[in-house]
Amino acid sequence: MPKLRKMLGDVNSAECIALMRLIETQNERTLAAWAVGYAKDNFLGIYENECPGNVCLRDTILACEEYLKGNGKLCEIKPVIKEAGQLARDLADNPTAQAAARAVSTACASVHTPTSALGFLFYGAAAAAYSQTGLEQGAEVYDKIASKELEKAVDSLKQVCVPDEAHPVKVKWNC
Repeated sequence: MPKLRKMLGDVNSAECIALMRLIETQNERTLAAWAVGYAKDNFLGIYENECPGNVCLRDTILACEEYLKGNGKLCEIKPVIKEAGQLARDLADNPTAQAAARAVSTACASVHTPTSALGFLFYGAAAAAYSQTGLEQGAEVYDKIASKELEKAVDSLKQVCVPDEAHPVKVKWNC
């Protein structure tokens, strides 16, 4: 079996650059709500197929959704997000589940770290690629799927973008 990457996608690709530019135009709440919703719709199911019966990530998403509605405090939700991150680290024996769990936990972390609204997509691309084609493919196959996943994310974020956002996030990309 080829060595699998934890993340898939190219930070210098047109899709990734488009995502970064879109992210720079939105506020933290818009980005977090989009990231949590996108992870719920696209990556939570992959995790739940790999780990049936485990509701930790679903509960984390629900907690983040409640927080984004104004229910609760950030200090209450951070430990829940941290627990989801630990769950992902504990799944080293299942690369598909681990990538999906990392995607979900990182998307949830966007409630306090805006750059996570981009980072979760690289884990999600790996989860999607491994889920769709298995763990035996070469880099070319995985990279093609990752590119399509990032294109899909660009389209999704465009749908929720607030035009002329008054208070966009200030991010420094370290990639």
